[in-house]
Amino acid sequence: MSDGSLNLDDFGDLIERPDSGVRRDAEDRRARTGLPAGALGRLDELGEWLAAAQARVPVEPVSRPKAVLFAGDHGVARLGVSARPAGSAHTLVRAALEGTSPVAVLARRFGVPLRIVDMSLDCDPGDLPGEVTRHRVRRSSGRLDVEDSLTPEEAERAFRAGMAVADEEADAGTDLVVLGDISVGGTTAAGVLVAALCGTDASVVTGRGGGRIDDLAWMRKCAAIRDGLRRARPVLGDQLRLLGAVAGADLTAITGFLLQSAVRRTPVILDGVVSAACALVAQRVAFRAPDWWLAGQASGEPAQAKALDRMALDPLLDHGVTAGEGTGALLALPLVRAAASLAAELPVRPEPDGREDREGREETAAEPGGREDAASAG
Repeated sequence: MSDGSLNLDDFGDLIERPDSGVRRDAEDRRARTGLPAGALGRLDELGEWLAAAQARVPVEPVSRPKAVLFAGDHGVARLGVSARPAGSAHTLVRAALEGTSPVAVLARRFGVPLRIVDMSLDCDPGDLPGEVTRHRVRRSSGRLDVEDSLTPEEAERAFRAGMAVADEEADAGTDLVVLGDISVGGTTAAGVLVAALCGTDASVVTGRGGGRIDDLAWMRKCAAIRDGLRRARPVLGDQLRLLGAVAGADLTAITGFLLQSAVRRTPVILDGVVSAACALVAQRVAFRAPDWWLAGQASGEPAQAKALDRMALDPLLDHGVTAGEGTGALLALPLVRAAASLAAELPVRPEPDGREDREGREETAAEPGGREDAASAG
């Protein structure tokens, strides 16, 4: 990708797994704390995952997390597949910016900065802050059941925008991203992606969405996913064409963001069905990429469950949260932070030869393999 062309195959070479040797050191350190095996449950696994992602033992606290939400409207919402009116995602964005939405309340409570990236909201860009709209590709995405969501040029722009946001966060020192979306019609696009990539029928992946649609709306949504599947299947071998055909600008950007975050060694917590669907596309591009992600919560959407199962990602929480917008993933953040604190601060017993534990082994960002030395895919 150094010549400026966008070749998704390059991600397979650029993305490496978190350091397995460091993970073994983290496991060894945990074994010498004296706590019985399994006493901390998944917190042990999380602490070791973070150590491998950071390439250091003991693990550093998660001190600079960021909630990043990609926003967009989808033309398919005009079919009545969502509990919200078509083209109304900008009202959700305004609520988040004003601090009145669930994700904004939680982000404020947890001390997590909130970033919203408008990719295709159906509103005048002048109605929102320039920092929100500067990556916008178009006003609403096309109706996936009868037309491409994006032109090829728009799909590349959206993908590159997601990559650029990932680079901006890595360069700013963000050490963990809570990823979400703000969309109307986005779960329909996500259902098409998951059904296409998992080879299932529309009815298997069609859920009720964040607003819990009624039976008639569910049937309309199922029909829209079925029609979108007919358009998605012929382009399954080309992930960028697939995204352009049915995903829309926001989901395309999320996919680019996930892949470039893995290149930059930035861990990500996924939220609901939209981020899971994009992660599934990203896995098709680079099979090592899911090692950099956690599934924050089980949203109850069947498409999310199928996507996470395909990627072998087990949700950290299952509280029935369907609000979307990164809310469920943000709720998982205190658990991840607790795991980091325990992995770093629990004292260890001296080794038999009298040496303390091997806390000197670490790879900082300035060394090869560190975050700032990682190759850019842009």
